[in-house]
Order: sequence, then structure tokens, then C-alpha cells
Amino acid sequence: MKKIASVVTIISSIALNADMIRVEGAIGGWNQKPSGNAYYNAGHGITGENRFDENKDTSIYAWILLKHPVPIVPNIRLEYVDIEATGQASGAWNGMDIPGSSKSDFKAKEYDIVPYYNILDNTAWTTIDLGIDIKIIDADFKVEPKGIFKGYEDSTTVPIPLGYFRARVEIPTTNIGLESDIKYISISSSKIYDFRAKADYTFDLPSSIKPALEIGYRRQKIKIDEDDYDVKTDVDFSGIYGGLMFRF
Repeated sequence: MKKIASVVTIISSIALNADMIRVEGAIGGWNQKPSGNAYYNAGHGITGENRFDENKDTSIYAWILLKHPVPIVPNIRLEYVDIEATGQASGAWNGMDIPGSSKSDFKAKEYDIVPYYNILDNTAWTTIDLGIDIKIIDADFKVEPKGIFKGYEDSTTVPIPLGYFRARVEIPTTNIGLESDIKYISISSSKIYDFRAKADYTFDLPSSIKPALEIGYRRQKIKIDEDDYDVKTDVDFSGIYGGLMFRF
């Protein structure tokens, strides 16, 4: 009888843990508007200046998270987004003067690796997560040639650690969730943050995979003012985003 009870306990524990495994993800578009500036410094004072145009652009984003029942091992969230901003550059870049101004282009791909822990897991309809975000920014900045100016290009790929906080509330008797998260770091005069607030609706279908829709607002700042970088940036991206989710 004791052996049977032990087997029942083990099976019940496995079933409970299986229920605690959750996978969610989404893919969609972020209608973001850039604003801000970039400067060419190279450690000898500012010689070139760039002002970004405030033209809206739709960026592709995607994310996926895996929650599991092992207490010590963190859960994982992976994210991707690409952003772009055009502008007008003037002054001297890499020792060459631009006659008047020339078109510039800033592009970046961001890959976020977020190990996190559940502080609350749908307790009283509330979820709170804490973790660390390793944000890998693959950025490219170009100034087009004009006249005798041969153009300028600077590329960098850098991993940046940020603090991560997420809060979610499920509205009782509905399929609606309200959620917000932020990633943040500030070192010296450099600062990076990525803030989102959204609502989502999950369709209650008789299947293991539940489709959902999400819509929200996102704002991101990338301010890099370090001696190791010739190009200093202080640019914001903000706007509405929306996409198709899945949950199972």
C-alpha cells in the first residue's frame, strides 16, 4: 500500500509540474517614431552633428518565454526587434567636412536574453517577475557621401546588462490581461531603457494552443556617451505596437 501511495504521489507531482510549464510568444509590428541626435567626437571634442528625422517607421518584433517548475533554474525570455532612424548630418566626420549636410541612417538589431524568476505567479491574478536582461545591440550608423566628403560608417555589436522587472494582472472573469515591463541601466552619463505597457486578449478555444492579440505602447532610449565610441548617440524610439500571440 505504501508503494502504491508513493507511486501516486510521484505521478501527481509530475502532473502538477507539467501544468506549471508554460510557453508564450508573439510576433508583430512596432510603429515607432525616432527623435534625438548623434555626434562625432573621437575624444577631441564634437566636430560632427546629426539630427534624426522624426519619421515613423514600422519595426518587426518577436518574443517567446518559457516558464518551468524547477525552482533554482531561472525561466527564460527571448526577444528581437529591429529599429531604424534617418537624419541629416553636418560638420566634420572622421576628419572630413561635409559640404552643407548629408543624409544619415541608423539601424540596429536588438536581441534580448532575459533569465528571470517569478516572485508572484498568478497569485490573486497577479504575476511579478525579476531578472537580468542581456541586450545585444548590433548597430550600424552611416553618413552618405556628398561632394568631396567620402562618407562615414561605424558599426558595433555590444552586449549590455540591464535590470528587468515585469508585472501582470489578469482581470477576473475575462480573458484580458494588463502587463508592463521595463529594462533599465544607467552608468555615468550613458543610459538605456526599454519600457512597455500593453493589454492582451486570449481566445478561449478548445485546443492546447490559445491564440491571443496584444496591443500596447513602447518607448526606448539609447544614450551612449563613452570614450570608447567615436559616435555618441542620444535617441528615443516610441510608439504603438501590436501583434499575434500564442499561449500553451
